[in-house]
Amino acid sequence: MDIDGRTDEVRETDPATGLRAVAALHRLAERVEATHVAAARRAGWSWEQIGEALGVTRQSVHAKHGKQDRHV
Repeated sequence: MDIDGRTDEVRETDPATGLRAVAALHRLAERVEATHVAAARRAGWSWEQIGEALGVTRQSVHAKHGKQDRHV
């Protein structure tokens, strides 16, 4: 699916290629998220504000990123 939610034209005959791409995108998204959560914490954002911005609970974002917060 593309950004608009429509079916895209990506067709891959080797599922391994597509799955490796998905895994790489997940790793990239995790790094981007961690970078911006750390920046938000340095800027004084609460866990509740960050969770709201990410569309998750404050508890889940704190559980995921709280340990890194001590190094910020």
